[in-house]
Amino acid sequence: MPYVVGLTGGIGSGKSEVAMAFAARGADVLDADAVARALSARGEAGHRAVVDAFGPESLQGDGTLDRDWLRERAFGDPAFRDRLERALHPLIGQRITREIARWKSPYGMLVVPLLLERGGLAARVARVLVVDCPEEEQVRRVVARSNLTPSAVRTIMATQLSRDARLAHADDVIDNGGAITAIGPQVERLDRRYRELAEAAGGSAAQ
Repeated sequence: MPYVVGLTGGIGSGKSEVAMAFAARGADVLDADAVARALSARGEAGHRAVVDAFGPESLQGDGTLDRDWLRERAFGDPAFRDRLERALHPLIGQRITREIARWKSPYGMLVVPLLLERGGLAARVARVLVVDCPEEEQVRRVVARSNLTPSAVRTIMATQLSRDARLAHADDVIDNGGAITAIGPQVERLDRRYRELAEAAGGSAAQ
């Protein structure tokens, strides 16, 4: 199996930009949220699992899942969130295992926003890479790209690990508190490091 690096970070930290920079250097990248969305599309196993768990109230008029309703309920109700996760997470884990088995690069990035908070996929990764930036910058970025107010963004942030706790769990950190051009040199350094670690661990053959 390839060497798997778990890429995580708080909302607005810049995980997508960092993942794209690793992909540009030849690393395979798999986004757990994208897997979840694909599995919960109409006709997929995740869609059926959610409807079985919550009934027709979880559907929109066209038969697709009402993601806004699910998100709002899960955000405000831990018991509801637990039911939703129990319906989807086993399926997500199985799909991720299959996708990682298809990787061709010596190491790859598994992007999981709540890798440290939920922990279900933490056992799949050899190292944890945290994308970090000041909390004020997180708020500014999310407000700029969405319709959320600063207070709403901070409410979301309060459901995630604190910045200090996240950094305490990190094996590696990318500082994304400044210009986007600062990402490249950090990714280049870590790319070399991960290739060395993958080779030492007996990962899949290089491209």
